[in-house]
Amino acid sequence: MADRPDQHLPRGRGGELRRDRWGIPHLRADDLLSLAHLQGRVTARDRAWQVERGRWRAEGRTAEHLGAAGLGWDVFARQVRLEETARTAFARLDEETRAWVGAYVDGVNAELPAAAASSAELASLGLGGDDVRPWQPWTPLGVFWSQQVLFGTFPLKLFRARVAERLGPAAVGLFSSEGATGGSNAVGLAGGLTASGLPLVLGDPHRTVELPGVYSQVRLSCPGVDVAGFCFPGVPGVQHFGHAGSVAWAITNAMADYQDLYREQLRRDGSRLQVRDPDGWADLEVRTETVAVRGTHPVAVPVAVTARGPLVTGLDPAHPPGTDPAPAHSLRVPCQVSGDLGFGALLPLLRSRDVEDVTAALAAWVEPVNSVVVADRSGRLRHLLAGRVPRRDPRLQQLPGTGAEPADGWWPGWAERAVTDVADLVVSANDRASGGGLGDDYAAPHRAERLRRLVADRAAAGQPVGPAEAAQLCLDTRTGPLDVARPLLAAARVEGAAETLRRRLLAWDGHCGPESLEAGAWADWRHELVRWLVAHPALAPLRQPHPYPALLAPWLDLTARVGVAWERLLLRGGELGIDAAEGVRAALVAAAAREPAPWGERHRLAPLHALGWSDGTDVPVAGDNGSVLAAASSPGVDDRVVKGPVARYVWDLSDRGRSGWVVPFGAAGDPADPHHLDQLPMWQQGSLADLSSDWNDLEVEPV
Repeated sequence: MADRPDQHLPRGRGGELRRDRWGIPHLRADDLLSLAHLQGRVTARDRAWQVERGRWRAEGRTAEHLGAAGLGWDVFARQVRLEETARTAFARLDEETRAWVGAYVDGVNAELPAAAASSAELASLGLGGDDVRPWQPWTPLGVFWSQQVLFGTFPLKLFRARVAERLGPAAVGLFSSEGATGGSNAVGLAGGLTASGLPLVLGDPHRTVELPGVYSQVRLSCPGVDVAGFCFPGVPGVQHFGHAGSVAWAITNAMADYQDLYREQLRRDGSRLQVRDPDGWADLEVRTETVAVRGTHPVAVPVAVTARGPLVTGLDPAHPPGTDPAPAHSLRVPCQVSGDLGFGALLPLLRSRDVEDVTAALAAWVEPVNSVVVADRSGRLRHLLAGRVPRRDPRLQQLPGTGAEPADGWWPGWAERAVTDVADLVVSANDRASGGGLGDDYAAPHRAERLRRLVADRAAAGQPVGPAEAAQLCLDTRTGPLDVARPLLAAARVEGAAETLRRRLLAWDGHCGPESLEAGAWADWRHELVRWLVAHPALAPLRQPHPYPALLAPWLDLTARVGVAWERLLLRGGELGIDAAEGVRAALVAAAAREPAPWGERHRLAPLHALGWSDGTDVPVAGDNGSVLAAASSPGVDDRVVKGPVARYVWDLSDRGRSGWVVPFGAAGDPADPHHLDQLPMWQQGSLADLSSDWNDLEVEPV
């Protein structure tokens, strides 16, 4: 019988934990499995509440502890078969990766009961260490996919379908376009542009800002591995942003469309529920799962899987199967078709030494599709796309198909993985150019163009970029949409206070600093423009309530969608009878009546915490939806910062010790820990914590 790969991996459980001045863990062990075990232990120690809630989400059991507020997620998690997908993917891992993930889980289970016993959040729910159930070997895969499953495009296809149905197919492009979506940046500068003569890689991923933070910083070291980077708490390794000494990498969302949605026809045939397949009606098995809900009765959740994928709409637990007023849609995604969540990429990433290694590792990446910037100490700089995109009817990239249409033939086709070696500069900012045109919704090119201009200006002035200068690139606050609005503002005819406002906006340089009155006035004008557009008779059919679950409301809300697409609606709204000039004028008049206030008084951090705990985080934030520092609020709604940079980093290939990193809050999840919010001032002001490279500079902590 052949040896298993993991038989030759020592199974010790030792290791050393050291921390820097910010409490960031630096872990080293004698072997890979001991290192994974140690990472699991330290993660549970530092983020007990977050780790435990991550398991609830992966299992679809949040309502059991949080009450009705968690029910929407749990229904979706059960119906999309989140935990089942994780179990299948775990079973299909190669043996070495399976052993590695298992060692991490063992570490979580070894530490979590004791850590949970001192968690203030869990205590507030009446839970202690004895209430913690063990993690299963596949739980990290479920935690990972729970972070990603709504990162794709399928909810937007529900909105586009409503647009096509109510305004006509030609109107879909008015909302499906380059707009103020996304916000992540990743930049690679070749040695010809840097002070050291070797590349720099920098960036800042943007997501919903959560407390504790969605990413944690860690350094992992054992023979063959020495990587510093960011990880999801509850997932082993370093997934997206890492520096391995001789090679460093970063990603942004490539905005590719890899999720196919199908409109299904259901009917009752006596006691049977049937679905329309390409070759006729077929029985649809519906199983019932019970979701416990704290403080009230449990809910029976129907779960059904078509030949295309699980039903994610049309099976509301409040209605018997087949009677839900919402159209039924099934979801087809690469990870479920292949039984692969991409964890096969994680160990090769940790072991990477050059750009070829990273490229080879990411060949195993599945979803979401990422735009990757990677550089190594030899001076090479590369951009590539990582992930799986089906080849299928192009119409499925924009709108749902029908379940009666054949789904064969699109899998396992991949989009070509674009791999480009770069001589000077690569910029990835959720834009169409860096995403390879594999989707339908991209960020407007403003951020990418601005980053290129900033680097070009330094080069023209003969000013090479060092780590400090690189860190400043992601802090630029000039809002690009001002250039779209400026010609329309210049042509507007208004009087009095509205004319004064118009002149101020035209004279403004577009920088959204916290002290700027003009940035606040710009936001006022944009709020009023979005509201005017939403109220326009041309969009009245879209104001009707939608029948879909509340969990999907952020993608279906008309104000939210107009808040993303207002630039396109200004330029092309005439196709629907929208007079852009009148909208600009009306918004000026309404905004001029608002009380002026500096941007920082209104543009304030509002992180999401499952229990509403956010004391100490209400700070002013620079930037705007359309700036490189894309600290995003909700045009037409309010100015609270709900999305923004959930990490920042500069990876220096000449010397890892000259690199820096920061997260919005801190290394510790416990509100009483001194490292809970100690990075917030740095994050707010735009500075980075030094990436400590000398183990002797770190404080030892017993494990």
